[in-house]
Amino acid sequence: MSQLQPYVNQRVAVIMNDGRFVVGMLRGLDQTTNIIMQGCTERVFSESEGVEVVDLGLYLIRGDNIAVIGLVDVDVDDTLDLASICVPALPPVKY
Repeated sequence: MSQLQPYVNQRVAVIMNDGRFVVGMLRGLDQTTNIIMQGCTERVFSESEGVEVVDLGLYLIRGDNIAVIGLVDVDVDDTLDLASICVPALPPVKY
């Protein structure tokens, strides 16, 4: 059984190897950690303009592009004022 199976039907955050940060409901996965997310949004970080939220809808992420997956504390996440958070963008993974 996959270590991610308990995360199915919960909100997760995914950091990808290219530095993208995506949040959504994990709906499915396979043995190579390809994942399907529903209600997905990408959070684009900026040092000067706050976090831009881009609606992605239903999204498939290939397992070889995933750096980190974590559960989101829904209560805390829903109270964040993303427009006021100014941080540098995540750099891509360097091999």
